Amino acid sequence: MKMCDVNSRKSRFFAKNIVMTGLIELQDIEYYAYHGCVDAEKKVGGRFLVNVWLEYDATLAAETDNINDALNYQTAYEIITEQMKITSSLLEHVGKRILDALFDNFPEQLLTAQVEISKMAPPMGGKMRAAAVTLRREKESEQDLQEEKDELDAGFQTTMFNLPTC
Repeated sequence: MKMCDVNSRKSRFFAKNIVMTGLIELQDIEYYAYHGCVDAEKKVGGRFLVNVWLEYDATLAAETDNINDALNYQTAYEIITEQMKITSSLLEHVGKRILDALFDNFPEQLLTAQVEISKMAPPMGGKMRAAAVTLRREKESEQDLQEEKDELDAGFQTTMFNLPTC
């Protein structure tokens, strides 16, 4: 099983006084869902396994012992379940929806999320245990968001008004 290595990099989020990061792992969540490019997969469905790793700011929860200060993994499970119910052609699309929904629901705490979706026994003409897709997303820092906004603003000025940028 793959694992997101929290200690392998220095997180840019430590600059925001995060004292303790945590890693929640939701392992081998089983679903029967209707994802695939083949029409039969969308009609008949198939088995899927989902693994999720959530790196988060655990500082307050570790201090208070209060579920309201924690990244609630029951809520994360419910979010994943809702996204798995929506039929898609590609596992990448399902994974992106899961990551987007997790970041939307935990905007302050969630630092990095990784999702692995495995289609069990995919119809590929041979015996295979699974085909899997893994996606990873990191929270954007305030600096990244500002730089992105500045680039969009500059591009808009240049293309729409043909004005030089300062």
